[in-house]
Amino acid sequence: MRDDLLIFGWREWVALPSLGVARIKAKVDTGARTSALHAVEIRPFTENGIQRVQFRVQPKQRDRQTEMLCVADVFDQRTVTDSGGHQEDRWVISTMLSIGAHSWPIEVTLTARNDMKFRMLLGRTALNERALVDSSASYVVGKKRERRVLK
Repeated sequence: MRDDLLIFGWREWVALPSLGVARIKAKVDTGARTSALHAVEIRPFTENGIQRVQFRVQPKQRDRQTEMLCVADVFDQRTVTDSGGHQEDRWVISTMLSIGAHSWPIEVTLTARNDMKFRMLLGRTALNERALVDSSASYVVGKKRERRVLK
């Protein structure tokens, strides 16, 4: 085993700073090739000859009120097959992933994940050459926020 690889739990708190997402809980899924981000109201447009996409991110599960408007350059458009075998055309963006003290660019597809337990899926290409997954652990690198008890 390489000593330079991070060890991730099966779920981690991550940030997407270039999109303004300070915290989002992600399921680390080595069965998924590409990462996916919950996005709604996805609207592609062209600006100064560059293809871009505008969308809203709702980073908290079961909270459709907290959302942020994001804009990113389109990296690609792909047909993705989900775990149920359903195919969907998705916009792909490239954005910075931050976890703990570490950051690097990843590709993310945009899709509605309303019925999913996690608003983000971190696929194996985002982990390639950077991390291993300990399936028995949670929040190893992106620490879970401490709950404060008010007195």
